[in-house]
Amino acid sequence: MGSIYVFHGVNIHLLGTREPEIYGKMTLEEINQKIRFMAEQNSQKVECRQTNHEGVMVDWITALNPDDFLIINPGAWTHSSYALFDAIKGVGVPALEVHLSNIYARETFRAHSVIAGSCMGQISGLGSDSYLLALAYALEFQRFRDHEGIKNEEDK
Repeated sequence: MGSIYVFHGVNIHLLGTREPEIYGKMTLEEINQKIRFMAEQNSQKVECRQTNHEGVMVDWITALNPDDFLIINPGAWTHSSYALFDAIKGVGVPALEVHLSNIYARETFRAHSVIAGSCMGQISGLGSDSYLLALAYALEFQRFRDHEGIKNEEDK
């Protein structure tokens, strides 16, 4: 079974203090604890990382294996990073894009994700539960893929 990775992008380390009326009062570490707890309850390890440096994020993504699973909250890179798009597509790793807030109910520029086309899907607007729903899907996807020998969506 591949590993599950949760990568948090630019400014996500400010959770809990940055615009809590939009992003909530939970800190990044509290969110990561919830993610790790849920993974442990399902006998799965998950690695959570955060960076404010796009090149670092690209390096992390391109180091993944096709049998891994990526949950990514790109932050503001959602709307501008073709580098992240290309990295996810290039590696061929199954990925879900996650957002705490509903990006479609905010400023107009936030309603467009350049990352979405490289991902299997997107979950947004449910606060920290967005991550947990993505993790639930990743766990089931990994179980199914392991039992059926499916490498990724393109192999179906």
